[in-house]
Amino acid sequence: MVVFGEDWGGLPSSTMHLVTHLPGVNRVVWVNSIGLRRPKITLSDLGRVARKIGAAFRKRTPASRTPAPGPVIQPLVLPMALSALGRRLNRWLLRRSVGGAARKAGLSRPVLWVSLPSAVDAIGAIDESAVVYYAGDDFTALAGVDHARCAVLEAELAARADLILAASPVIAARFPAERTHVLPHGVDLGLFGTPAPRAADMPEGKVAGYYGSLASWLDYDLIADTARRLPDWTFMFIGKVAADVPDADIAKLKTLPNVQLLGPRRHHELAGYAQHWTAGLIPFRDTAQIRASNPLKLREYLAAGRPVVATPFPALEPYAGEIAVTPDAAGFANALKASVHDGRKAARQSLVAGESWHARAVEAAALIRGITR
Repeated sequence: MVVFGEDWGGLPSSTMHLVTHLPGVNRVVWVNSIGLRRPKITLSDLGRVARKIGAAFRKRTPASRTPAPGPVIQPLVLPMALSALGRRLNRWLLRRSVGGAARKAGLSRPVLWVSLPSAVDAIGAIDESAVVYYAGDDFTALAGVDHARCAVLEAELAARADLILAASPVIAARFPAERTHVLPHGVDLGLFGTPAPRAADMPEGKVAGYYGSLASWLDYDLIADTARRLPDWTFMFIGKVAADVPDADIAKLKTLPNVQLLGPRRHHELAGYAQHWTAGLIPFRDTAQIRASNPLKLREYLAAGRPVVATPFPALEPYAGEIAVTPDAAGFANALKASVHDGRKAARQSLVAGESWHARAVEAAALIRGITR
């Protein structure tokens, strides 16, 4: 299998979880991400371009707590090219770099797994036997990408794919039903369901916690209002502040004495927080991206067993009986107060007991076998 996914070595993505658990797949070439927008003349973008170019010339697999399933390569391509000339150049570059790596790894007629619409030009460049499009996000609504170009490239990718795996029913509805299957995200039950030591920087007392990107899809007004209503609680946020978030939104949190912004933590450390805070938060805004989303943290919070308080969005529906769903700060404050006396850990964990990444990968493998016979 040749997989076009996210950059290996970062926080584990759903593609990483699925591919590393796919039964019967013993040879993989992993291709790091091709950008979903054209770079801008900013320090952040120039730094990313420099890192990508450096990675393309390094002949080693990046260090990661999770071993890569095979060689990891960084192709040099024109991100989000739409012109005929640019796309011909990309196909030639991909045939040389990715096709060469596949041949070197002994792959003959591999399955091509594509998780990013920007990699559509790889189709036909590696002599693949079948094409799988894994639609893990709504790229036409995802923050920080070129929506117009993504829509064009994704439409072509969906038309040429033999199988489309969609992370949510909202995403699946956009593609041909006869080739599309809903494959919700899974969860690392071993990590989040096994008791973990309390993180050293977890405060005492009542703690409402969140981990993930501090991005534009968070409702910063709701968070700040809830924190003001509960001055005896600590509101803990773990994650990197996204580049597109206005300083004013982060300032709303930084000015509150009971809000802590801890910055990023490594994935394997998150259970030491999620298992020990009083309740987990999912305070999302109502956007097209969120309505199509299937956040990894949802099942991870449930596997950790602590109460969950969230704003409404479709992915919560299968678990609604064990999640406090409310649209405003007053509801969040009341739900958090009630969570102090909660005793339903086992009920929450049972909801996701059959939803491991291994189980999801077994389902995906059966569908892939159906298109490669």
